[in-house]
Amino acid sequence: MLRRLLSHHELATLLLLLHAPIDARAKPEIPILQEAGLVEQVRDDAGATRIRLTSEGSAVLQGLGLAR
Repeated sequence: MLRRLLSHHELATLLLLLHAPIDARAKPEIPILQEAGLVEQVRDDAGATRIRLTSEGSAVLQGLGLAR
């Protein structure tokens, strides 16, 4: 459960991640979202670090009616 409201920048970052992982340095909101357990780091096939939604991050977007 979230302990605070997400900013519009954090929500926008979650929406970006809904469609595809992004570069770990792409958005300054990533560390806050990681701490909240909404995103996680993974390595792609080329070995680059990417960020993707966790199941909790997906649940936030589903709760807002933005994902299925």
